Amino acid sequence: MNKISSAVMTAAAVCMTITAPAMASAAAPAAAPAPPKFLSAAQLPASLTPWTAGPVRQGLPDSGSVCTAGIAPAATTSHRDFRTELDTGARQTTTVAATTAQATALAAEIRGALESCLDRLKEQDPGLEGEAFYHGRVDVEDGAHIYSVDTSRPDVGSTDIGLYAVGRDGRTVTVLEWGQLGDLDGAPLEGFRTTTGTAVAQLR
Repeated sequence: MNKISSAVMTAAAVCMTITAPAMASAAAPAAAPAPPKFLSAAQLPASLTPWTAGPVRQGLPDSGSVCTAGIAPAATTSHRDFRTELDTGARQTTTVAATTAQATALAAEIRGALESCLDRLKEQDPGLEGEAFYHGRVDVEDGAHIYSVDTSRPDVGSTDIGLYAVGRDGRTVTVLEWGQLGDLDGAPLEGFRTTTGTAVAQLR
């Protein structure tokens, strides 16, 4: 958060010409920037059972985020988890960087992590199979990008699908994660695209 400095009086003669109300106005600190706004449960893709939103928490999540863990700095990051009564969950993680250049670099690094996620998961678990896709850009603010990672374990017959998005508005970067049992054909890709646009548009 930027520190707002008080007005500096440069000469005694100037001080004599400023009225008291004007001095009070000059000395008053500007309002601090509002924190980034997070999605509500109602703004997530439609589900068979209602979404429940957890509180917005400071720092990085304690678990999960397997594709992007350890990239964003904890000190300027906050997150919110969502769940349904079924095996479906979601998360929004938002970081406010010190500069636009740092935010641009962070978004690029997260995109790289999403693009390499499936390969890294296969290295950790040789029995894992899957497919990963890039689903294009969402034209909102400074842009957002959507990915999917579809994994399966043939030996146990399990399948999981994850949708991911990373978007930026100025100094603020947000990452969305959505996951459930199943495959890409059963995932609400268009609904997730809409949710991504909403999330990035309301960062500020």
